Amino acid sequence: MARLILTRPDNRPEARSVLLKEIRNRCGELDDACALVARFASILVNRRGQEKLEQWTLDAEASTLSELHGFASRLRKDWDAVMAGLTLRWNSGPVEGHVNRIKMIKRQMFGRAKLGLLRMRVLPAS
Repeated sequence: MARLILTRPDNRPEARSVLLKEIRNRCGELDDACALVARFASILVNRRGQEKLEQWTLDAEASTLSELHGFASRLRKDWDAVMAGLTLRWNSGPVEGHVNRIKMIKRQMFGRAKLGLLRMRVLPAS
């Protein structure tokens, strides 16, 4: 179910879309969850936090879905950081990419060499 709900509608095969529609028609609570999740995904993808996140949070907190209610209330605890992540153009993507690359090299070399060789592979030649 999570995969059905979280897959972009344009990437979802037709048979899966029909299945999700039938399930949503039978379960009102799941229909509400799907609508809230889709709105949140749109806010993330389109970076519309400033305009739409406040209303989404109010709707999620007012819903009967305890999971989304809890998620929304936890967003409020660090609201400034959430808003910064959704509105500012700066992010830690490049840094995370370098950390991921270094960890991959470290895993490849596990048990094979000491710190000197790791340093030579990680740091560019000067």
